[in-house]
Amino acid sequence: MWKKLDTPVPIEPSQVVIGLYVWLDLTWDEHPFFSSRFLVKTNKDVSILRSLDIAGKLYYHPQQSTAEPGAPVVKSTVPDEVAAELAQKEALAQEMRALEKAKKDKQRAQREAAQRADQAWGNAARATKQALNDMPRSPKQAGKQLVDLSMETASIVSKGQEVLLHLLGDKKEQGPQFHALNTMTLSMLVGKKAGLNERALSDLAMAALAHDSGESQIPAQILKSPQRKKHEEDFFRQHVDFSLKFATESGAFSKEALDIIACHHECVDGSGWPKARKDSSTGARILAMVDRYDTLCSPDVTGRDPLMPAEALATMFRNESAKFDTSLLSMLIKLLGVYPPGTVVQLNDGSLALVIAPGPTSLKPAVLLYSPELSKEDAPTIELSNEPDLKIAEAIRPSTLPHDVFKWLNPQQRLSYFFSVEDSRK
Repeated sequence: MWKKLDTPVPIEPSQVVIGLYVWLDLTWDEHPFFSSRFLVKTNKDVSILRSLDIAGKLYYHPQQSTAEPGAPVVKSTVPDEVAAELAQKEALAQEMRALEKAKKDKQRAQREAAQRADQAWGNAARATKQALNDMPRSPKQAGKQLVDLSMETASIVSKGQEVLLHLLGDKKEQGPQFHALNTMTLSMLVGKKAGLNERALSDLAMAALAHDSGESQIPAQILKSPQRKKHEEDFFRQHVDFSLKFATESGAFSKEALDIIACHHECVDGSGWPKARKDSSTGARILAMVDRYDTLCSPDVTGRDPLMPAEALATMFRNESAKFDTSLLSMLIKLLGVYPPGTVVQLNDGSLALVIAPGPTSLKPAVLLYSPELSKEDAPTIELSNEPDLKIAEAIRPSTLPHDVFKWLNPQQRLSYFFSVEDSRK
């Protein structure tokens, strides 16, 4: 449940002391700090805040503070003291310019990485949508498109020194390409962690893109039914056979890729279908796992609420772990973190944020900071791994948010993931 901060109290910049939890009523680019709300912890923070022209725009939150504001200080009119204060201000100004430049450079690099991922997703989505639409009637042509995309993706992922997962921006359209690309993206990243070579990653990408192509042959009322009758469930399960048929007819899929498609609903404990196999390949186990995760987060079944990403992982770990390869499930959890992309969180400074990418540690992802004075595109992204004093207090259920906050954050019912690769030449 989102907890609103207590009412802020206005103070003068000269009253700032260590231990105050302050709020700067400024836009993100009008001050050198990474957050507009934070606990003052160092003398440097105190000096910078006192030097800023923020009279009437500085507040503190009593309940979050560990100290009381100092007494207001009247500015000296003694010439030597004024000169010393001006010199100190100029030195701080130079330091603040350096801090602001570093902050904006970091923000620019993060935005460019997200834009690369978004652009790459758009290109892949168009090709995937066309291929999946063509698969039933022109499987050879569709197969060629999927081969090109999967080989390119496998090459990028296998050679990339650092492959970054991104939660994409708002996508208005719908279609099977969303699930196909989500499962391909997560499968590629887990496969890389599992040590699959480029050929195996390419086979996995092909299978992930086409594993549900046979659903085009299943009536929508059966696909979306929350309670299928036995004959309806039997018919639904035939989508695996249809997918396998299309992939085989395309002539583009290797024997390994076809086997992954055939086994993407199998489980290691033998409880899966269609053949209750326990001996499926590593690629098939990866796809079965990420297919389940994405389905929990973005169900196509009518009336079934999506789980928060963290809830989906918890469900798989606590209730369904026997169905999955435990080492691969651990890799998925480590990849996505305790707070996976798409999770709304409240930070320990009281601010709200949307997790947009995992971090180097599971508790420190990259977050988009709720900044209603800015557009979502211009809002700051903070890598919590670089902010030792800032951490996630709890995950927030989106339905508990005020309407205006929910609308700005716009946590998507259908999550969209893609990746970018850091340029190793930099």
